[in-house]
Amino acid sequence: MTKRAVLALADGTTFEGRAFGAVGETVGEVVFNTSMFGYQEILTDPSYVGQIVTMTYPEMGNVGATPEDEEAGKPHAVGMVVRALASQPSNWRAQESLDAYLKRHNVAGIEGLDTRRLVRHLRTHGAQMGVISSEGLSAAALTERARSAHGMEGLDLATGVSTKTPYVFDLPSPDVFSGQRAQPLKDPRFEVVAYDYGLKKSMLHFLVDVGCRVTVVPATTTADEVLARKPHGVFLANGPGDPAAVKGADRTVAALLGKVPVFGICLGHQIMALALGGRTYKMKFGHRGGNQPVKDLTTGKVEITAQNHGFAVDDASLKGKAVVTHINLNDGTVEGLAVPDARAFSVQYHPEASPGPHDARYLFGRFAKLMAG
Repeated sequence: MTKRAVLALADGTTFEGRAFGAVGETVGEVVFNTSMFGYQEILTDPSYVGQIVTMTYPEMGNVGATPEDEEAGKPHAVGMVVRALASQPSNWRAQESLDAYLKRHNVAGIEGLDTRRLVRHLRTHGAQMGVISSEGLSAAALTERARSAHGMEGLDLATGVSTKTPYVFDLPSPDVFSGQRAQPLKDPRFEVVAYDYGLKKSMLHFLVDVGCRVTVVPATTTADEVLARKPHGVFLANGPGDPAAVKGADRTVAALLGKVPVFGICLGHQIMALALGGRTYKMKFGHRGGNQPVKDLTTGKVEITAQNHGFAVDDASLKGKAVVTHINLNDGTVEGLAVPDARAFSVQYHPEASPGPHDARYLFGRFAKLMAG
């Protein structure tokens, strides 16, 4: 029998709906994602640690869930908000429903509320802490729990989700339609060290696709330990939380710049900016979705990109330290940096998409060209 559930925000706004997934209570930063599909990739993206994801597209669950679509071994989002939940998937690849998938991983969801009203509220008042509960507590009690929860600023979440031990990844992108298992890369052109701040599996696949054998290392690995491996390049992955709070990451990357080609994505982009002496700041509601327009200032071309971040780089803080190569056409925020003398570049968006458009996948080839040169 469906249970009543409540979503309470820290500013006192409440929404009523029905519980799905795990029954109980969850606390997290309430954010929204404008993607029309790919909810399983979104839920399993480690960048969503500590967040309750609201999907703006009204119907979710219609493609079910399957292990091949996971970006990590489990969901990292702590809650999900949808307008309408499809109880039965209509997809030949589905192995279980979204409801069963979230139940199995103990992730709470709420459906049936007005997600358009919620998203408009978050756009006006900003992303904020919230509580999903089906425990029957009063709205006032839930609001107080949301208010007392720690926000994202100052939290080093990347170190917590990072791998504890190094490992090698050498599998190219799989063909999910044929069902054939990907075979390990036989003759890698490049040896790459990837810092795991909360990386997505698809990033590793795309690095292998351009000829890289990747050694994934913990976020706390020193520059000397990385350089001792004699890599052709270093990759700085995405991840959750406040980039300025990731302990020692800026100093480590600063010690790598100029010694080996560096490519950063999302949190890795922000950490590279900090390593150059720049600053980052918390955005009002961030960019999350697969439809963000970005202009490449070096070519004049516009790319539609997938994004997921709540912090951004302060462009004024990087004057004379790096070249801003990309900007967001919606709000003018920094979307890309380059330091040609150090053979380093980074982007705020996700060129691997998953889910999202493929406009920016060429950046993995750019990294390979940099290492070859």
